[in-house]
Amino acid sequence: MALRLVTVVLLGSLLAARTRGQQIEEYLVKAAFLYNFAKFVEWPSDAFKTPQDPLMLCVLGHNPFGNALEDVIRGKAIDGRSVAFRRVADAHAASACQILFVSAAEGERFRSLYGNVKPAAILTVGEAPGFAADGGVINFKLDGGHVRFEINLDAAEHAQLHISSKLLSLAQIVKTEKFR
Repeated sequence: MALRLVTVVLLGSLLAARTRGQQIEEYLVKAAFLYNFAKFVEWPSDAFKTPQDPLMLCVLGHNPFGNALEDVIRGKAIDGRSVAFRRVADAHAASACQILFVSAAEGERFRSLYGNVKPAAILTVGEAPGFAADGGVINFKLDGGHVRFEINLDAAEHAQLHISSKLLSLAQIVKTEKFR
């Protein structure tokens, strides 16, 4: 499992996102990260209705991945659960997701929905400055053309998610008073 994490991190370090062509690579890297985040997060037992339910990886509104995210997860499983993709437009649909990606273009809509989304058991992942500090669990950021990420441990705890120390060791930790 550690080898997979190292592979994803190396992939993320190799791909830059400075031009339009590289922006496609940026979203390929982010898609790989999203899939791999699920391997290092533990959801509460009631996050799934049945043992056969897939892990739902959702994108709120605009999908900047094109087909990349669906290509990354196609045929994959995590802990015996298949991984499925869905675009969602509202809080009700988002409450059925285990991972919810919020693009920078959807940040305002997420803030308005956030009060209506049951935060328990949803790994919220964004890409806008301040997303993690505002209550998102993980936020992507570009650093010198490389995709990096930050994690808000308070938001993870509030969502009843346990994040592996292996993943935490690769992240910048963000603090917030929002959940205290």
